[in-house]
Amino acid sequence: MQHEQRFGAGIWHFATYVDRYATDGYGDPRTILDAIDLAGRVRDLSVVDLNYPYFGGDFSHDQIEGALRRNGLGVIGITPEIYTRVFAKGSFTNPDPGLRRLAHELVTDSAGVARRLGAEYVKLWPGQDGWDYPFQVDHGALWTASIEGVGRLASENPDLRFVIEYKPREPRVHMSYHSVSRTLLGIERIGLPNVGVLLDFGHALFGGESPADSAQLAIDHGRLFGIDVNDNLRGWDDDMIAGSIHPIELFEFFYTLRKNDWRGVWQLDQFPFREDSVDAADAAIDFLKQISRALDTLDVDALSAAQAKHDSVAALRLASSALYTAHAAACDRHPNP
Repeated sequence: MQHEQRFGAGIWHFATYVDRYATDGYGDPRTILDAIDLAGRVRDLSVVDLNYPYFGGDFSHDQIEGALRRNGLGVIGITPEIYTRVFAKGSFTNPDPGLRRLAHELVTDSAGVARRLGAEYVKLWPGQDGWDYPFQVDHGALWTASIEGVGRLASENPDLRFVIEYKPREPRVHMSYHSVSRTLLGIERIGLPNVGVLLDFGHALFGGESPADSAQLAIDHGRLFGIDVNDNLRGWDDDMIAGSIHPIELFEFFYTLRKNDWRGVWQLDQFPFREDSVDAADAAIDFLKQISRALDTLDVDALSAAQAKHDSVAALRLASSALYTAHAAACDRHPNP
């Protein structure tokens, strides 16, 4: 490896979940303190992304800091919950100016938490910003509100980075920040250096993008501030274990990051509804470590030559050989991971 790679996870990975069928949940409720303690059991995990407000109870910052210390964890990001029921018609784009103000205040509070906990960024996932039906919104006004909402926060907090996590849909049928290109256009309109993209591998898949191409585009614009990895079947944001469905595309994604000397945290955004959350995180990180070893052994010169000729067979042969040789070596060392 070229440097010591850090691995992270969204703290929600260690929560319990409900859906519209199992409304009683897939396990007993957990607090954020429970989740931090579970995260501390994951091999090689060094940082977490925390929801704010803290879930599961009324916890002080001191309690959160104590839980992080006893588990040897740092904080990479703070994710304000600007997507809950109160923001059902939007956060930055809500037609009610009072609720737009409430969203702004929540993110401002989250910025203070980010400073206190030493986070690298505040993550904005405006999942309720968008529309569902034709004629429901004035598209120009909606897009302007999306841009101005983020821009105001970034201008008021120039010492912090703000990352926008785009996604095609859910919970809105059409999300305002729905693709890497639209998000980059919005960021360029904002015109501030502390706003960037949080590229979720699964969201790129779900949106019909090539995650490697999306990463390259964000890097070319100097705006790739963070990543999340997971996997899905492309028809929905399933948030499955990273590498379980699209290992070659995940390898190409990380090859693109390595090629561009991008050195951020490799962060998990998984929802293990029915799986043990610690095991699911360990499995994903084990595979990411195999990818890292494969990047060390990949014949980059031969790959570049194949790509220069658009020779897909040669390029895939080189990539597959590096990835699956690393996988076989890992299995030999750990026959029962």
